[in-house]
Amino acid sequence: MSYVIDRRLNGKNKSTVNRQRFLRRYRDHIKKAVEEAVSRRSITDMEHGEQISIPGRDIDEPVLHHGRGGRQTVVHPGNKEFTTGEHIPRPQGGGGGRGAGKASNQGEGMDDFVFQITQEEFLDFMFEDLELPNLVKRHLTGSETFKTVRAGISNDGNPSRINIVRTLRSAHARRIALSGSTRAKLRAAVLELERLKREEPDNLGDIQALEAEIHKLRTRIGKVPFLDTFDLKYNLLVKQPNPTSQAVMFCLMDVSGSMTQATKDIAKRFFILLYLFLKRNYEKIEVVFIRHHTSAREVDEEEFFYSRETGGTIVSSALKLMQEIMAERYPSNEWNIYAAQASDGDNWNDDSPVCRDILMKQIMPFVQYYTYVEITPREHQALWFEYDRVREAFEESFAQQQIVSAADIYPVFRELFQRRLVA
Repeated sequence: MSYVIDRRLNGKNKSTVNRQRFLRRYRDHIKKAVEEAVSRRSITDMEHGEQISIPGRDIDEPVLHHGRGGRQTVVHPGNKEFTTGEHIPRPQGGGGGRGAGKASNQGEGMDDFVFQITQEEFLDFMFEDLELPNLVKRHLTGSETFKTVRAGISNDGNPSRINIVRTLRSAHARRIALSGSTRAKLRAAVLELERLKREEPDNLGDIQALEAEIHKLRTRIGKVPFLDTFDLKYNLLVKQPNPTSQAVMFCLMDVSGSMTQATKDIAKRFFILLYLFLKRNYEKIEVVFIRHHTSAREVDEEEFFYSRETGGTIVSSALKLMQEIMAERYPSNEWNIYAAQASDGDNWNDDSPVCRDILMKQIMPFVQYYTYVEITPREHQALWFEYDRVREAFEESFAQQQIVSAADIYPVFRELFQRRLVA
């Protein structure tokens, strides 16, 4: 009896392949819906799925069918308004299931096609084509992943990994080694037999003796096995540690009194988007949360997003704390260091040049990428222009953007972490 074991990864979701094909076909509609969802969602439901609506006309499939053929003339009785060639205007309201127009006892239409995408699919579309720039450094310590690599030839192994070429080569070498002298004697005996038959055909005694010797030598060579267990060679596979990129992201958020509740909410949503992106795309990454007003503190995730502490504004306190943590826990020769800072741009005037000096001398030479997001509808202040000088000095590794409203969060996020094409 034969048994068929289904080892496909679909599990109970037998329509997974069809669903993925559907998502690829209508990815433009889904991506647009995801972008709109990000701008209107609150902090707490950022990880949920989303309901996608696709116009019915966009999911129609082309159909080939046979026409009636020939020339058809149709007469519609009772037509007093139109003549041949005129266009019939579209009815006002009704149809399509959109709720437009007033109630009517006429007309028909079709609702938009609505379906639900899961949390995983929502995040896939949200973070598509995004990455941490310049992620290049490697560190093997604490690596938890391995890859199987070829490591030469072994005399022992699984039959499925037998190396046929090396096995036959070994068997051929063994046969040559074991029968080399015998084959030399055989060649000499054959030459001598040919000489006797040519020069001394009447010397039957010596001819018969040589024929017996040749038969004996050939029998001895034939007893050498064609393949022996000693000849078997196997491909050796070993597990090799897979270098894993280590990265740390510093999240610096201004919580001073100038930051209104709406501004803080936009900053939190930006950092939550960043946090989801990091946790989803990178297994070995650490996140350091720093809140600051006149002083800076390293806090945990809960306090970073929900603490109500506030005060004045000294941005350099956060940069100094970041530099101290970098020097103490994250050596630049082992870690890819990233930073994202969000503020409304207000700062003590004498502190903005200090921020520029700290960035240019103590932070930027050691980080892979630094982003600054200024959340304000007003004109830029001194901090922005000091950071602009940093951007000019570190054009490849420093970026700054302005966010005016919640609708700008996702476009700015994609602009900051867009995948760069490698030349």
